[in-house]
Amino acid sequence: MAQVSLGALYHNGQGMPQDYGKARQWYEKAAEQGNAMAQHNIGLLYEKGLGVSQDYGKARQWYEKAAAQGDATAQSNLGVLYDKGQDYTMARQWYEQAAAQGNAYAQTNLGALYYNGRGVPQDYAVARQWFEQAAAQGSAEAQYNLGKLYEEGQGVPQDYAKARQWWEQAAVQRNGEAQYVLGLLYAFGRGVPQDYAMARQWFEQASAQGYASAQLNLGALYYNGRGVPQDYVRAYMWSNVAAAHSMGDEQKLAVDNRNKSVRHMTPLQIAEAQRLSQQCQAQQFKGC
Repeated sequence: MAQVSLGALYHNGQGMPQDYGKARQWYEKAAEQGNAMAQHNIGLLYEKGLGVSQDYGKARQWYEKAAAQGDATAQSNLGVLYDKGQDYTMARQWYEQAAAQGNAYAQTNLGALYYNGRGVPQDYAVARQWFEQAAAQGSAEAQYNLGKLYEEGQGVPQDYAKARQWWEQAAVQRNGEAQYVLGLLYAFGRGVPQDYAMARQWFEQASAQGYASAQLNLGALYYNGRGVPQDYVRAYMWSNVAAAHSMGDEQKLAVDNRNKSVRHMTPLQIAEAQRLSQQCQAQQFKGC
């Protein structure tokens, strides 16, 4: 166990310079003695390409060694590898083993397989059961997914109030999707009184995490003066920021919204909006 702990110190750079090569050396010493945690951690290095060439085949081999000893995290990670490779039947089998041990990540992913009907018949009720187990352990992703079930009435009666409750739990954990959809609830008055100021607050939180859809909607609030004083400079800024890292129809809408703002702006205001856009992106959307 001391060898695993020493490997973890090098892996995380705790008390010493981060060194994935040395981490792997210590993990390998422990793995040779059958330590499941070390085997899992070597698999992680290969999966992420940390100190070694990225190699999903070797990652799978090491995860399998740990999983055979009942390591739930390795079982869950194997599920993810098969999920990404679109072998949903194998993904389900590994997720089930990890989920049975209470692994919240595997429970969430297993719920997603049932939600999407991948490797199993589509079943919203079973998806909800798995999401609930993960959500009870604090999984923000599962909490967000439960909110979507209640929003859409999938496997449960449609209930915006319950959707909001689940999304609020995810949002306080900084789940950007939950923060964004809460903004939409308040913007459109779904299950809550319409409140543009509240919509703005949630859009701001999601925008600070780089969520382009929230940035687009925040720009629209500034353009229309809803929940904020009308401000074409900030409307331009948020639309421009959203356009810079979105794609397809969303990017087109962001560009259109930016161009609408330009019609109401002086050259000096446009220059200021462009400066704010660059600053916002340089700050990684924090404090914009």
